[in-house]
Amino acid sequence: MSILIVGGAGYIGSQTAKAVARAGLEPVVLDNLVYGHRWAARWGPLVEGDIADRALVDRVFREHRVTAVVHFAAYAYVGESVVHPRKYFHNNVTGTLALLDAMVDHGIRDIVFSSTCATYGEPVKVPMAEDHPQKPINPYGESKLAVERILHWYEKAYALRYAALRYFNAAGADPDGEIGEDHDPETHLIPLAIGAALGRAAELKIFGTDYPTPDGTAIRDYIHVADLADAHLLALGRLDQGDKALALNLGTGKGHSVREVLASVEKISGAKVPRVEVGRRAGDPPALVADASLAAQRLGWRPKYAALDTIVEHAFRWQEARR
Repeated sequence: MSILIVGGAGYIGSQTAKAVARAGLEPVVLDNLVYGHRWAARWGPLVEGDIADRALVDRVFREHRVTAVVHFAAYAYVGESVVHPRKYFHNNVTGTLALLDAMVDHGIRDIVFSSTCATYGEPVKVPMAEDHPQKPINPYGESKLAVERILHWYEKAYALRYAALRYFNAAGADPDGEIGEDHDPETHLIPLAIGAALGRAAELKIFGTDYPTPDGTAIRDYIHVADLADAHLLALGRLDQGDKALALNLGTGKGHSVREVLASVEKISGAKVPRVEVGRRAGDPPALVADASLAAQRLGWRPKYAALDTIVEHAFRWQEARR
């Protein structure tokens, strides 16, 4: 069986390609390499191109006898989406429509979609379950929610089977040290803090110290990238067994504050994280924590690397090796 992984040269996509290969399946990566890396596509053929290129997608489906799709191909910078919404809707929504239409025409029924907790918007309650209202507050979240709605109607009309996996804060690196996080620009807290500890940045900005949280800094649910990859593989299995429509949170169910993350980075690295405290960023809620109990029920999925120190250790080993 060949599994097409679109966006498979990216951070989570490449880790999922590795998990797919380990399961005895062939991962076929389709990536335009705007944010992905050629070196990260190591477990199967890499086709360079865009999901909006229908002729290319048709050829990949035919030549590789694709049986299912895992979809990571999206722009994912929240701030940029506010400034350039058409870029996000064109790529994340229009591109996905082209991919889905090709799947329908080729009789490929199963797709696992990389969604996000950004579809929920401001938290009404924490932890957040799948029945939380979906009211995105930025075009990035809107684009992901739009695809979820499209998947719902394609399942009804065309018998497409889908799993929309809404993950919280992806973090960490491959436990084997083979692949890891390498974004440009980097916006995620853990790699930024590690970079500051390693002397690659002058200081780390803490955005807001007056939140209604125990230490005044924002709390997030950090989920290891390898655990995310495992969830995608399990979701493929559920679809193959006949599940039609899954929408599941992926997180640990435990939140960590910015200060707790910095303390972990300092513990693992043995170095101080230089920092400066600045004001809150617009749209940053005090806490985002997942209720992922439904993923445990439907997929049998539970994070193997839930401890913050483990997540930070794997990320640190990856970054230190790239000096």
